[in-house]
Amino acid sequence: MSDPAAGLEVYLVGGAVRDQLLNYSYDESDWVVVGSTVDELLKRGFKQVGKDFPVFLHPDTGEEFALARTERKSGHGYAGFQVHASPDVTLEEDLARRDLTINAMAKSASGHIVDPYDGQGDLTKKLLRHVSDNFSEDPLRVLRVARFAARYHHLGFSIAEETQSLMRELSRSGELDFLVAERVWRETERALAEPSPDIYFRVLSECEATETLFEGLDFAKGIPLLADAAVNTSRTDCRWAALLFKTQDAHITALYQTLNWPKRFHKLALAVRHADALSITSASDAVTLISQLDAWRRDEPFDGFCTALLAMSDTSEMQSAIERLAASRRIAKPISMDAVAHLNFNCTGPEIGRAIEAARIESIAHLF
Repeated sequence: MSDPAAGLEVYLVGGAVRDQLLNYSYDESDWVVVGSTVDELLKRGFKQVGKDFPVFLHPDTGEEFALARTERKSGHGYAGFQVHASPDVTLEEDLARRDLTINAMAKSASGHIVDPYDGQGDLTKKLLRHVSDNFSEDPLRVLRVARFAARYHHLGFSIAEETQSLMRELSRSGELDFLVAERVWRETERALAEPSPDIYFRVLSECEATETLFEGLDFAKGIPLLADAAVNTSRTDCRWAALLFKTQDAHITALYQTLNWPKRFHKLALAVRHADALSITSASDAVTLISQLDAWRRDEPFDGFCTALLAMSDTSEMQSAIERLAASRRIAKPISMDAVAHLNFNCTGPEIGRAIEAARIESIAHLF
């Protein structure tokens, strides 16, 4: 079967071009189609994403193919744009609407790089620089630039001063108030997976965006803990727990209700805040903590808790405490109702629970 894109003027764009030039790994390829129409792509079998947006999925590969387009600001927030896509929109016009010069490059089928805004020059300079003053039309770009800073910080990249100024102006303008919570969390979660997630929050703090986006979060104390945790674990929920470790519960809960991040992130952050493995000095303490984590029934809460604490405090003392806690769980976990029923056939309800707890404490007493 022939490729539905055959015969179209197609260019690889954005992150794939940037990361190919950096020799950096990437997992998505986006394409721009110049000189075509919605009807033509539909006839070729492409599936349109949304009714009024000129982005399509390739029927075989699932990759995104977008018609070359221009955008004009028509309202507030990320979605406040009027989109114009037609065969007369040029590749250069399409690239002009992008955020950073390093994201405004395209690659033809023959391998030729189209680079009207000197993205290659900025890659050499290791500079994150906006394409044009239209950057200020989209408040989500404040988060995106912060995320790219977190992605490439270890390679020596920095943000251009003029771009930082625009980000600060956007923060002060009130446009960030119109961002949808889902978009804020999506960018944040992606940033947490980057090599230097602390840089994302440092950048947002420096451009005065944090009070709007993360009200109540204690960045001064949380960012250094996140930086330490990022060295020791790639788990985004554990990194998030490290960032929130010094934030008050009320603020964490309020932020959770605003951004609606996954429940497992929320539970782990609160568990890590309140349960210090170093304070476990008895078998009774260990059984209580494991019960609070619901770790007799489930592995994940316990694994996340241990990983987060070790990531923040990778000391021999913490390692010893975690190892003792893990051994306690391993030994005591098999003890169940069946194991203690013979002790008192008249035990029911809470009495059985207390009997199981006592048996678990006795089984691990030698560890403390």
